[in-house]
Amino acid sequence: MGTLVAGSPAPDFSLPLAGGGTASLASYRGRKLVIFFYPKADTPGCTREAIEFSAAKADFSAAGTDLLGVSHDPVKKQEKFVAKHELTAPIASDETLDMLQAYGVWGGKSLYGRFFMGIERTTVLIDKDGIVSRVWSKVRVPGHVAEVLAAAKAS
Repeated sequence: MGTLVAGSPAPDFSLPLAGGGTASLASYRGRKLVIFFYPKADTPGCTREAIEFSAAKADFSAAGTDLLGVSHDPVKKQEKFVAKHELTAPIASDETLDMLQAYGVWGGKSLYGRFFMGIERTTVLIDKDGIVSRVWSKVRVPGHVAEVLAAAKAS
């Protein structure tokens, strides 16, 4: 995990979106993009993070920045997550793990002595030319959205 670095080109992707459609890196060209990777839809930390990013969507938009949440959950689960919490940030599903692995956020994790594969909560800011501006690894949710917004405004 953690292979993506600032200054490198963002890996291309094409993912199904909750509610229909597709998100791809090319579709965001010309605008900045914040991708927030979260471990599992509808768990407490992931829910709070998605709600906070959704609440700040207009502020990100004013900074010329789009949002995209991504996890390994199937599209149907993502759609229930979006509907239940009235999320406005687009949410995509990577069941193939292709994007998650390309961005270096999928790997071994340990919780209470149990080892498993999963997503390390990570946020990536990509500039309007498709270059990684900043990577936040091992994200702690409180205060994170404000920090990412400040970075988006400054870039």
